[in-house]
Amino acid sequence: MSIGIIGKKIGMTQLFDEKGFVVPVTLLKVGPCTITAIQKENIYTKIQIGYEEMNPNKLTKPMVGHFAKNNLPCFKYLKEYKVVSSEIPKIGEIIKIDKIKQEQLVSVSGISIGKGFSGYQKRHKFSRGPMSHGSKNHREPGSIGAGTTPGRVFPGKKMAGRMGNKKVHVKNLKVIKTDNTNNILILKGCIPGKKGNIIYINQK
Repeated sequence: MSIGIIGKKIGMTQLFDEKGFVVPVTLLKVGPCTITAIQKENIYTKIQIGYEEMNPNKLTKPMVGHFAKNNLPCFKYLKEYKVVSSEIPKIGEIIKIDKIKQEQLVSVSGISIGKGFSGYQKRHKFSRGPMSHGSKNHREPGSIGAGTTPGRVFPGKKMAGRMGNKKVHVKNLKVIKTDNTNNILILKGCIPGKKGNIIYINQK
């Protein structure tokens, strides 16, 4: 059965494998998550999980009623994923990190670091102009289109703009180690976002 769980990014470090090679890894504080809703469809089942309990006074009345319907505490973060399996969990069941299998692959998604309004060179890796005294285009974009025809700039043109702060999905990250006592998950490679970012982990 597909397993979905939510966690927070702690940071990056490095480990040594059995052959003595350095492996870059990311540490995550994962779960425990509670199943808050289940919706059955024709082919698959939607499972909603909640993470990090919070004060109900900080939520809207519809959200408080959503949790109170099943006698559940209020959660700050919710995530929904699909399951195609005959083994369907029950509402209120707690998903812990011990359900993630080691030495297998997982997919993660999160919000990348926002870098604000960035120029051409930083955002799209454009090359700069000549830096000699007579040059007027050191870091200018150059031509952005034709003149009379079509008389406009085509949509999708690579120009300066906001960089980062987008949802990034990374597939096939290897699970190096799981610490069931402290709910720590160690994955090989890098994960989008800064320290403290909410990360969604899925293992099929």
